[in-house]
Amino acid sequence: MLKSFDAEQDRRALALARSTLQIEADAIRALDARLDQDDSLVRAVGLLYACTGRVVVSGIGKSGHIARKIAATLSSTGTPAMFVHPAEAMHGDLGMVTPHDVFIAISYSGESAELMEILPIVKRMGAPLISMTGKPQSSLARLADVHLNVFVAKEACPMNLAPTASTTVTLAMGDALAVALLDARGFKEDDFARSHPGGALGRRLLTHVRDVMRSGEAVPAVAPETPLVNALLEISQKGMGMTAIVDAANRPLGVFTDGDLRRLIERSQDFTTILIRDVMHAGPRTVQAEQLAVDAVAIMEEFRINQMLVVDGAGVLVGALHIHDLTRAKVI
Repeated sequence: MLKSFDAEQDRRALALARSTLQIEADAIRALDARLDQDDSLVRAVGLLYACTGRVVVSGIGKSGHIARKIAATLSSTGTPAMFVHPAEAMHGDLGMVTPHDVFIAISYSGESAELMEILPIVKRMGAPLISMTGKPQSSLARLADVHLNVFVAKEACPMNLAPTASTTVTLAMGDALAVALLDARGFKEDDFARSHPGGALGRRLLTHVRDVMRSGEAVPAVAPETPLVNALLEISQKGMGMTAIVDAANRPLGVFTDGDLRRLIERSQDFTTILIRDVMHAGPRTVQAEQLAVDAVAIMEEFRINQMLVVDGAGVLVGALHIHDLTRAKVI
């Protein structure tokens, strides 16, 4: 049976959570203030920007987890990077490091034995070394070409033992490096999408209207002289809840939707003499096939519509788009 907290335990848990957030926020603010004290961050960014190989990030224990995240963030934002476990490096993985790489070593104490065993070898290779420690006078800090100080006044752990604030600050420093490099490299949304093709962001940034629109015979379209009853058959057969009204060159003149039909029924019961041009909405909203699908979503949301016509550069109807098409493609 699960235990439940009493009121006092609830109060203490909330107080500790708030204390943790406050301590970690203060630690990041202190890190921010230290950036103006020397040029270490700028020099680190310069080394990483000039790197012709990969950025190799290493650490052990909690620092190893942070190192993995920093390597992943760098890789996804335009800087090829990988994580190497220092213990595995001693047994062959150091062969992945080349003189063209930049090595980032992370250890809050700056004295992690596993790291210190491999770093002299890295230095002899000629790979530049960036260290992140909380001890500027540590062995690791002194060995590095550039040292990034991630000192924290105290951990969020009530015993001041478990790495909490220190890992948060180290992760924030890694993010700062990645963002500075992202900007320096001119990394844009399209670049981000190419490195995240399988995720929601990738779909939003890579999916074009042409990829999800309906085309050919699936597009409902009628001439302006078409009787309303025939236009309704087109709407029913194509299943989009609307039809386009096009001229002889297949350029959209208007649109008629299920909603328009409901409003028309309120005003008239005799549809036999009505032509579609008399009840259509002229100047329909359109989107071009080469635009991103998210652009179509934005237009639909702004004008509260569920369907759009798709045109080419000359304004000729080439497709139609329903909000369900965008949902199925997971753009929404």
